[in-house]
Amino acid sequence: MERQHLTEQSQLGKITIAPDAIAQIVGHTAAECYGVVGMAGKGIKRLLTRDKLTQGIGVSADGDGLRLDLHVVVEYGLNLAEVAATVRSRVAYEVERLTGLQVAAVEVHIEDVRRSA
Repeated sequence: MERQHLTEQSQLGKITIAPDAIAQIVGHTAAECYGVVGMAGKGIKRLLTRDKLTQGIGVSADGDGLRLDLHVVVEYGLNLAEVAATVRSRVAYEVERLTGLQVAAVEVHIEDVRRSA
């Protein structure tokens, strides 16, 4: 994850948001989505606990806006494309709503499928 803070400039002043804060929003939103069992680290096929929700989430900015990468574990038996589409739209909506920053892309990587306990 990029360590450079994201800045929004207006007439009234400047707002600076750390990428870790955005990653927290992404992690909590994704964990609440139907079908998501948990987060997975990049390339790691193990389930991460609640306090590690930001692992496996990449936040970067370019001229178009934020680019978000997240790695998730999905419940077995569900339509993976539908779960990924739901995660993508909810994450983009929540990040834009809570930060005011434009989201250019949300890449959802399904690392594993698991049966829920």
